[in-house]
Formats: sequence, C-alpha cells, structure tokens
Amino acid sequence: MSQKVAVLGTGKIGEALLSGMIRAGWAPSDLLVTARRPERAEELRARHGVTPVTNAEAAKTADTLILTVKPQDMGTLLDELAPHVPADRLVISGAAGIPTSFFEERLAAGTPVVRVMTNTPALVDEAMSVISGGTHATADHLTHAEEIFGAVGKTLRVPEAQQDACTALSGSGPAYFFYLVEAMTDAGILLGLPRDKAHELIVQSAIGAAVMLRDSGEHPVKLRENVTSPAGTTINAIRELENHGVRAALIAALEAARDRSRELASGSN
Repeated sequence: MSQKVAVLGTGKIGEALLSGMIRAGWAPSDLLVTARRPERAEELRARHGVTPVTNAEAAKTADTLILTVKPQDMGTLLDELAPHVPADRLVISGAAGIPTSFFEERLAAGTPVVRVMTNTPALVDEAMSVISGGTHATADHLTHAEEIFGAVGKTLRVPEAQQDACTALSGSGPAYFFYLVEAMTDAGILLGLPRDKAHELIVQSAIGAAVMLRDSGEHPVKLRENVTSPAGTTINAIRELENHGVRAALIAALEAARDRSRELASGSN
C-alpha cells in the first residue's frame, strides 16, 4: 500500500473509492486526486487529507492511475495524459463501455490497462466491481485492482468480452431496484398506506430478501416458492406480473443497456 495511487476526475464514485481505500489502510499521503474545479480539489484535500495535483503531475508521479471521468471525456483526458504516462504505469479505467484497446492505442506501447465497472453502492461500501485485464495487464495488475476496489465492496474478474453484459446487470443494476421500490411505494399509497410507511416496509423487505439471496445458498426460484402458498396472495400477484410481461420487459431492458454500452465503445453519443 506504499505505492502512490491517483484518482483522476474525482466525482462521487471516485471520492467513495478514496474514502474506502483510506479505511482499508492506504495512507492519505499516498493518494493523489485531480478535479476539474479547484474548489472541488481543495474540498477533497480538506475532507480526506489527499493531495490535489494536475493530470500531468498525476501521470508523472503515481504508480497507478484510476480514470473516473465520463466516457465522452475520456479521449480528451488521454490526449492530455499520453505525453506523461510511462509504459510501466498501471492505468485503471472506470468508464462504461470503453474497451482497454481504446487506452492501449493512445498510451505508450506496453502500458498495462485494467477495465473496471463498479456501481453506486460503492458509496456505502457495497459495490459490485467487475474487473478485466487488457493485453498487457498481468495477474499482479489485476490483483492490485482488486485490492483497490475491494475497499468499497466485492470484486469479480471476467473476460473483457463480458463487460457490456456486466454493465447492464450490475453497473446499471441499482437503478432497476430503485425503480422497482419507487413503483411499489406508489402501489402502497394506492392501497391506502402513508408514503413513509410504504417506503419502510418495502426497503426492509428488499434488504431482507437480498440477505437471504446472499447467505442462504438457495436458488431464487426456491426462495420465491417458499413465499408462494397455493391460491394465496403471492401467487395472484405473480400471475399479474407474468400477465403484464414483467420478466420479458426486464430482459429487454437489460439488452438495451448492453447495447448502449456497446454504442459507447464505438464512440456513439
């Protein structure tokens, strides 16, 4: 953990990563940050004790560069970094849809690149971060990326060809659950409950169900069947979900997210 790590374009996810790394044992003095606005950089210094630098200084000084800017800004950032990044730097991209080849073509030959798709539960140390290595990334580089992103949740290695699917499932995944909770809350109000009570009922049910999925080892079908009594309330609700094509709609939604990830990789706006 004595290596210097720089987070470039430090927004909410980047700050969550910094905070998690410090809690996991990284020294703030070994963490560098860049931000578009000077006041944002000073805010990060005051809050976490990290060192604000320019993008060029980060490229020259840090052993590992974590690029957290938006996908549409990545090309501009790489143009700025390329003259300053030696081939022995580890570059970690957190941008959705952009393949490691995009970085390898713009940086010094042989630069190791690791692609990571994390998600917003990083803000509460419950992220799912999916990690893939580029052409020059070694097992040690992947392990280092796991150590960094493991500070804010779980990590999973996959071949890069599976990254777009993982983006659709877990990168965008929290939004689907928030959407479902929003819809169920509205339903609770329609059924006569105050909003705050409907929200509490649904959120705790979601937390309990998630823990059961994680810890029980049971297939979700089995867990659902345990709640579904013959001719009961649950089976009537499930029938309506099937009648309205909810399962098919979810599959179509995930395919749309995957396709958009591919479009981002191709440079589409």
